[in-house]
Amino acid sequence: MPQSIGLVSVLVKDYDEAIAFYVDILGFTLLEDTPIPEQGKRWVVVAPNGAGGARILLAKASNKEQLSLIGNQTGGRVFLFLYTDDFERDCAVYQSRGVQFVRGKVQEPYGTVAVFLDLYGNQWDLIELAGSGLAEM
Repeated sequence: MPQSIGLVSVLVKDYDEAIAFYVDILGFTLLEDTPIPEQGKRWVVVAPNGAGGARILLAKASNKEQLSLIGNQTGGRVFLFLYTDDFERDCAVYQSRGVQFVRGKVQEPYGTVAVFLDLYGNQWDLIELAGSGLAEM
């Protein structure tokens, strides 16, 4: 049975742009947006609709080392993984909203995978796991 990951933390350049990508483009639900002024951060959590408890924490890059992990990679790509409980549904929604897929659906031993770009040029692997390869957190 396909499963979804419990929580993925993702470094972003800008909270508002990242929220817009997930909420406005991907159709995720904004679950929490709590400013933490003393740390210059926000606690932002988004979730794909119908994804069985999956959550993504958006954490703003806070130093040069972290910022270098986001987009414009010269030595490879940023590996980000988004697990879904309904691959066909999510693929169709993303495509209908103009999300660019750089690799279409491929069946791997661990599940079904497609690769798409976010607004920073990072490549995401959208994965529907085969069997019970990853338990929900």
